[in-house]
Amino acid sequence: MSQATSANTTSNGKSRLFNSIWFNLLLMLGIVALCYFIFFSSLGLITHHGAEIKVPKVLGKDVKSAIALLEGQGFDVHVDSTYAPDKKALVVLDQIPDAGEIVKNGRTLFITVNKSVPPTTPMPNLVNLSFRSAALILKSNKLILGDTTYRPDIAQGAILEQLLNGQPIRPGQMIPQGSIISLVIGDGLGNTEMNVPDVIGMTYPEAVAQLSSSGLMFTPIFDGDISDTTAAKIYKQTPNAISDLGTPSRIRQGDFIDLYVGQNPADSTMEANRNAWKDNLYNSPPNTGSDDTANQF
Repeated sequence: MSQATSANTTSNGKSRLFNSIWFNLLLMLGIVALCYFIFFSSLGLITHHGAEIKVPKVLGKDVKSAIALLEGQGFDVHVDSTYAPDKKALVVLDQIPDAGEIVKNGRTLFITVNKSVPPTTPMPNLVNLSFRSAALILKSNKLILGDTTYRPDIAQGAILEQLLNGQPIRPGQMIPQGSIISLVIGDGLGNTEMNVPDVIGMTYPEAVAQLSSSGLMFTPIFDGDISDTTAAKIYKQTPNAISDLGTPSRIRQGDFIDLYVGQNPADSTMEANRNAWKDNLYNSPPNTGSDDTANQF
């Protein structure tokens, strides 16, 4: 009897142990399944799945207004900057993603803002380049093309001078981006000749204006101390207005005239230089020597 009781007890113990293992295993599987269900059920909330929003347009807006608008709609904003000379300072130049795209709420938007203080850039060397090349280089350096004027020169179509605020600017000089650069371009030499203008007796500025309006170049030669160029006068020019043959001298556009400038030249000096052609050998009566020949016989 005791042996039977012992056998039943052992069998019941094994059954309880087996049932306990399955119970615990099932319990663990249930817990894992529950965690799995809870995680994936809450994943949409964690990632804002289904919470989408249209990206507003902030291009051209002031940076403060743009940031306020984007953050007010739940976006994170990353701000970068660059410089565009043709745009107002502190306006939005670019945005990523573009306006109208559908994105998840809370996404980071990248905006690029125009700087308020332009950076500096070295002035490029445009002299002797074509106008097209010069314009492209100015644009790539964020400089603005200003006025273009033409001057008679054998280098037709080439850049002769580069100007900032009306003054020549040397290559390599640091200037603010957005500066306006004007160009002087060669227009070729005119084929039509003109009379050499008479500028003797004119003040230096008057002579310069006269020659420039005629498309002529000039080389000033200053004589002595010039204290006031606005009052200095031209006392001699080469070529003269009248040729050695007593006829008007002819010249083409783009040709040079030498200007001799003095502070207070005497009227007699200027008049003598103007009429120097009269003393030329070609305008003196020829000496045939007939009287001397007759006396020899």
